[in-house]
Amino acid sequence: MKEKLLGKNLTELQAAAEACGLKPFVGKQLADWLYAKRVRSWDRMVNISKAGREALADRFELGTSDPVGTAQSSDGTRKYLFPVGTVSASCRAWAPDRDNDHPAIPLEGVQGVKAERDDHRFVESVVIPDAERKTLCVSSQAGCRMGCKFCMTGRGGYHGQLDAADILNQFISIEESEGLTNAVFMGMGEPLDNYDTVSRVIAVLTADWGFGWSPKRITLSTIGVLPALRRFLDGERCHLAVSLHNPFPEERLSIMPAQKAWDIREVIDLIRQYDFSGQRRVSFEYTMFAGFNDDKRHADALIRLLRGLECRVNLIRFHQIPDFPWGCASDSAMEAFRDRLNNHQILCTIRSSRGEDILAACGMLAGQHSE
Repeated sequence: MKEKLLGKNLTELQAAAEACGLKPFVGKQLADWLYAKRVRSWDRMVNISKAGREALADRFELGTSDPVGTAQSSDGTRKYLFPVGTVSASCRAWAPDRDNDHPAIPLEGVQGVKAERDDHRFVESVVIPDAERKTLCVSSQAGCRMGCKFCMTGRGGYHGQLDAADILNQFISIEESEGLTNAVFMGMGEPLDNYDTVSRVIAVLTADWGFGWSPKRITLSTIGVLPALRRFLDGERCHLAVSLHNPFPEERLSIMPAQKAWDIREVIDLIRQYDFSGQRRVSFEYTMFAGFNDDKRHADALIRLLRGLECRVNLIRFHQIPDFPWGCASDSAMEAFRDRLNNHQILCTIRSSRGEDILAACGMLAGQHSE
């Protein structure tokens, strides 16, 4: 199997060029074609000689691949399905079919998909348009091993880490690639459980030789994986979003098994050691479940937990999934919860739900369904 160029930094691209008998400056040309121009074909790299391109192609592959399916929401949200392994005829990919217990269509029915062996993996990414912004919700793992009981990704199990090319391909091989304004690592997987790779991707996104993005255009979401969280806080200037969902440790543990390893109180104690009073922001994601975490007792506990911390709380509408005991909190309960936090000087908003009709909303990405 050939080594992928996508995901390599400038020094590594220069070394790749030299390994093919080319001058080091070709590495900078490769970075420009891959990241600034986002080309997906050797033929497009016209300032590299044909012989040079052939030498590179003999040893490396670019690392890009087409999505095997898309779904368009009535609200403008678009979901993409990417293979990150070999496609299987016995697998079922998604489609927005709510009349089926498995919202899926046979993979061989998706345009452009070729059925091969069974060692496959799929991930989904979502583009969310909002006025002048186009935000990519990007996946960092195939599945997830955190096991949150209200999340379809977590309930589907863990199928492997994505490499840097798999993640960056989600930025490059979509129709909206050139128009993206922001990215959130909130898709499939726990980013801090694959942090070495995610950090490499962030470096490509923010480097002058890469995408040239400001770190403020990127948000990483986590349940609070220590000590990778400390590495992120020390090493990056991106925004942070923490999946909290319940201020009481025992109750949080009942829906989030990772609470046993990384207590949310320890996570917040760590966050308090960093400055979020400037441009860098920290937010807490709080999915609202009727009768579980939506009353005054929980609001007051959350106020105590976050008091004095410069942050925002985003209340999220829960999207019902099979075999989960709680539904979404009522609008009145969410509004009362929001108002109570705001009245105690904790900025709180109710996040609008996007892409539910194509199973693209928070907690609904599943990536693959087996027959």
